Amino acid sequence: MSSPAYRPPDLLLVGPEHVRRYRETDGEVGYEWNGAPILLLTTTGRTSGQARTSALIFGRDGDDYLVVASQGGAPQHPNWYLNLLAAPAAEIQVRAERLRVRATTASDADKPRLWSIVTEVWPNYDAYQARTDRSIPVVVLSPV
Repeated sequence: MSSPAYRPPDLLLVGPEHVRRYRETDGEVGYEWNGAPILLLTTTGRTSGQARTSALIFGRDGDDYLVVASQGGAPQHPNWYLNLLAAPAAEIQVRAERLRVRATTASDADKPRLWSIVTEVWPNYDAYQARTDRSIPVVVLSPV
């Protein structure tokens, strides 16, 4: 059985630099990354209590925003996801718009439909899932 196709992304804009450029330009720089839309997710650090911001690919399901806790197929969940499990109230920025959201992990019943939405946006998620034994969560960010 062959593993899903993987398309290496351009990593010129990642991490804190991506967040900084996105914020200072209201997404003019950084909203589109490797052909995928990006939002900024700000969570509350589960240990520090400090605001933590990540630039994440997203999909849409009606009014909800969908993000994937893939961490490239790493064996552990990303810190932003662990922060949301501890404190599901968060904020997102989509271009210049800032919204308060509440995070929930997609149920086993909803995940296949939502997974198809996010893999349409970023097909590499299938390759990431093939790299790990953990079930990669789809997170639903619902505006409040």
